[in-house]
Amino acid sequence: MQRLAAEALGTFWIVFAGCGAALLGAGVPQLGIGLFGVAFAFGLSVVTMVYALGHISGGHLNPAVSIGLVLSQRFPARELPGYIAAQVVGAILGAGVLYLIASGRAGFVPGGFASNGYGDHSPGGYSLLAGFCAEAVFAFMFLFIILGATDSRAPQGFAPLAIGLAVTLINLAGIPVTNLSLNPARSTGTAFFADGWALQQLWLFWAAPIVGGAVAGLVYPLLAGRPAANPKR
Repeated sequence: MQRLAAEALGTFWIVFAGCGAALLGAGVPQLGIGLFGVAFAFGLSVVTMVYALGHISGGHLNPAVSIGLVLSQRFPARELPGYIAAQVVGAILGAGVLYLIASGRAGFVPGGFASNGYGDHSPGGYSLLAGFCAEAVFAFMFLFIILGATDSRAPQGFAPLAIGLAVTLINLAGIPVTNLSLNPARSTGTAFFADGWALQQLWLFWAAPIVGGAVAGLVYPLLAGRPAANPKR
């Protein structure tokens, strides 16, 4: 239960702080933090939670990460359903509190509510195929970086920093395509409070990150030659 609570809290923070930067910070012209600011906010949210909670739950904070870790034999499959449920609950709670704050502004309209989308709902007008490819490749590289940074042979103590920097870089490249999911739980949380199209397109932001994470979970052990020692990552 401690590990599940940690996963829920960590995912709560990613949605609340990361999406909050997009909705509350970038949404005010005179205070707008722009693409870099939003990308950096997501990276910081991941760094802080992996450092704070990694020793409790492993700091997955993402269903695609948990699935990839199972396939790489870094995490027991029997714990996967509980982790995914905790991550989704935390994300929905994070989006709910964010909605409560955002709706306190006069004239507030939820609109996309920082949700992920393709086609007409892509920030840059990218197609479904483009969105799927981007999300899958970004998720592949993200989990590959996680597996490498947390390998027992890698320099110790720097994994959260490497993971957070990866999130920042991926957001810089991916936000224009789909508003970047990378995390099915994060996409689910905001979709619950957005316009109806967000739930209709949500399937892609489960399917693509999971495909990418799963492939990385299978490929990394082949490249690395042996699994790392840490069973939680």
